[in-house]
Order: sequence, then C-alpha cells, then structure tokens
Amino acid sequence: MTIPGLRAVREWLDRAPTDNPVDRLNARFIQLLMIGFGLASVFSRVYFTLREPAIALPSVWTLDQITDLTTDVVVTLAAFGGVVVIRRGHFHRGIQLFLWVSLLSLVADYMSSGYRHAPPDPTPTLLLAVAGIMLGRRTLWAVYMAIISMFALGQLGDALWVPGPELSVSDALHTLPMLVPAYLLVTFAIDSTTRALRTMLAEALQRGEALARSNELLKREMEERERTQQQLIHSQKLDAIGRAASGVAHDFDNVLSVVLGYASQREQLADLGTPALLNALEGIELAALRALTVSRKLLNFSREDVGATQVFDAAAALTELQPMLRQLLGRYIQLDLQLQAHEMLVHLDRGQLELMVLNIAANARDAMPDGGRFSMTLERLEAEPALQLTLADTGVGMTDEVRAKVFEPFYTTKPFGRGTGLGLAVVASMVEAACGQIDVSSAPQVGTRFRIRLPSLGKVDDAPRDAIKHAAASSSVAGEQIALATRGQ
Repeated sequence: MTIPGLRAVREWLDRAPTDNPVDRLNARFIQLLMIGFGLASVFSRVYFTLREPAIALPSVWTLDQITDLTTDVVVTLAAFGGVVVIRRGHFHRGIQLFLWVSLLSLVADYMSSGYRHAPPDPTPTLLLAVAGIMLGRRTLWAVYMAIISMFALGQLGDALWVPGPELSVSDALHTLPMLVPAYLLVTFAIDSTTRALRTMLAEALQRGEALARSNELLKREMEERERTQQQLIHSQKLDAIGRAASGVAHDFDNVLSVVLGYASQREQLADLGTPALLNALEGIELAALRALTVSRKLLNFSREDVGATQVFDAAAALTELQPMLRQLLGRYIQLDLQLQAHEMLVHLDRGQLELMVLNIAANARDAMPDGGRFSMTLERLEAEPALQLTLADTGVGMTDEVRAKVFEPFYTTKPFGRGTGLGLAVVASMVEAACGQIDVSSAPQVGTRFRIRLPSLGKVDDAPRDAIKHAAASSSVAGEQIALATRGQ
C-alpha cells in the first residue's frame, strides 16, 4: 500500500528535468541524499546546542568553533541550493555545487581543528561515491586527490598551527601513508564498478535507439509494401477488366440492338395498341437492366478500396461472376461451375476473391488457345472450418521447374507484352492476407489445378447475427443481378 503523500513526493522527485536517461534514473536518489544531508547538518547542530549549550554557544568564540558553525551553515545551504539548481534543469551543476562546497567545508574544518581532533566521519567516502556515480571518473579522481590533500593539511595543522601538544611533521603525518592506499582502493573500486555500469547502460541505450530506428524503418517498409500491393491489386483489376472489355462491348452492343429494334418498330407497335407497346417497353426495360448490371459490376470491380473486408456468401459471389468469366474465357472454352447449394460465408474483401478467380481464369485461357474446359468447384471441408475453391483447366500445363516459381513476382513464361508475371503473385499475397492457403498441381499436356483454402464462418445458422445480415444483403443483391442478366438473355 502506497501512502498518497509519499507517492506525490516521489513523482515530484522523478520529474527533475534532464535529458540523460542515466541521470533521470539517479535523480530521485541524489535529491533525497542532498536533502537528507542538509537536514542532518541542521538536526546535528540543534542536538549539539541542546546537549552542550555552553560549548555550542560560548561567550568567546574560537577560530575552530566559528569555522565549524560556518561550515554547517554553508553545507546546509549548498545541499538545498543544489536541489534547486537540479530542479532548474542543471543536473550536474547542482551536484558539483554540493560536492565541492562540502569538500571545501571539510578542508576548512581540518585546517582549523586539525586531524587528530576530527571525529570518524564517513562523509569523504560518501562524496567519493557521489562523484563516481553521478559525475564520472575524472571528477572521482579529483575528489580523491582533494580528500588526501585535506587529510595532509589537517595533519600538518596538528604539527604547525593547531593548539595542542607539539608534534613533529613526521609524527603528525604518520597515518597519511595508510590513508592514501585505503582511499585509493575505495576510489578504484568505485571507478571500476561505475565505469562498467555506465558502459552497460550506454550499450543498452545504443541498442535501444538502434532497435527504435529499425522498428521505424520496418514500419515504413511495411507501409510502402502495403501501398505497392494495393497498387498491384488495382492494376490487376484493370488488367482483368481490359481482357474482358471485348465481351462487355459485345454485351452492350446486343443491349443497344434490342433497344434500337423496339424503337424502330414504334409506328407498327402504336398501330397494334397498348398491349404491344407495354410488351415492347418491358423488353427495353429488361435490356437496360442487363446493361446496368454489367456497368455496375465493372464499376464496383474497378474500385481501389482493396482493404474493405465484409461477410458474404462465396457461392453467390462466384455465381454472379459467371457472366464475366464467360466473356473472359471466350466461346471456345467451356465453363463448368460446381457449387454446393447451401450458403458458405466468408469474411474477406469480395473484390479480392473475384480478382483471384479472374487472374487464374485469364492464365487458363492463355493455356488453352485451341479451346478446352475451365472448371470451378467450391466445397466445404469437413476436417476444418474452411472452404476449398478448386480452379482447374485442361491446358498445356507446367513443368516442375515452372510450377516451383509460379508465385514469384515478375516470373512469366509468356512472350513480351502479353504478361507481367504479377497475376499469380498477387493472388498468393491476397490468399495469405486472408489467412488462407494456395497450392498448385500441374503436368505438361495434362492441365493445371489451383486449390485455394479460405477460413469459413460456417453455415448461416452458425454465423453471428451481424454476419448473417451482411451476407443476406450481399446475396440478395447478387441474386437480383443474376436474375436480371438471365431475364435479359
């Protein structure tokens, strides 16, 4: 359980402005240390005054007492002043202020009272740790030299100017040879530890920055790949429409011929009376509806919204695609469509499903220049919730070498100007995006068979209510268009 007040203080300490992530991690600790150091100086002075008022507040002040009081005040101000400097955005400058003022205060204390009168004090070791962790090895070793100089000055003071028993310089400095290596070991340990930690942190930061750059680059590449794929899919749609253009033009020519035929007989129909005119107008309406069906199908198919997934009946969609397939394959290729009677719902882009079929059908047409049969079978797999769409032709087939590369982009065996090598590559990418699978089997002079497996939503009774609603709307539109096309033949 966290106390709200402590949590607010912690959050306030963590908001110290600094750009260095390592300093940001250390910000809370160093501020708490400096605040604690300043409060400790105040409390120790108050405690000393209450316990020994005659010594703490003498009637006549000596130099060492004035120095002791002054250094306590200066260290307290430097500790709180360092926190203020850190909060103003100067992290290292605030630490340096606290560190060097504390060192100078220690030097002043040792010079005024001597080394032998100084009580055991962990402050020098604490200042070494702060210098090494926060400011680096150069400052660490500078602080080490300052501490050794401080001890030397205090011991010289014992021999030369501090009141007390007379000592020779050699006697006063007899502990310095032990202090130098002892603090040297402490400094070396802090230096080695902090250097290793800073190296590891720097490497971790570099790896993090490199990973962030790699992720950004990967994100851009994925976006560019997605845009390229959408352009390729749209290009394939337009290519498929171009291949079917002659058949569509023939359809429109027939429609216009029917309309013009009725129009040319307007005088005879007028003489035959109202029933004849009504029959003629009904025929014109059926012809116009068939033209509208063809034009709407082309418009919807050529739209560039390749990512608009929906729930629809795959069987109805493939049945609706039958007139365009017949136009694409031509009169010499027989179209065999085998679909199960009940609905088979899928959730993907309907335009992409149509494009898959049209691309494979276009390749089948090119593989059967002298005619043949193109069959399309849709069935539900019993072993898994999936549909299998089988597209087979009786064309020239493929060798094993060609079959292994058939889904590679820009690979084609067609003459220059007749193929781009992108059709089947786009089909494979769309199947993969729909979480499906595609495989091909073929042999020379036997034909080619593509099997596409797509995830299924099951039967109508098993599908979600929203999915049923979308599929019903899609199926009704498809049925209406097929009926209109059939009535107009």
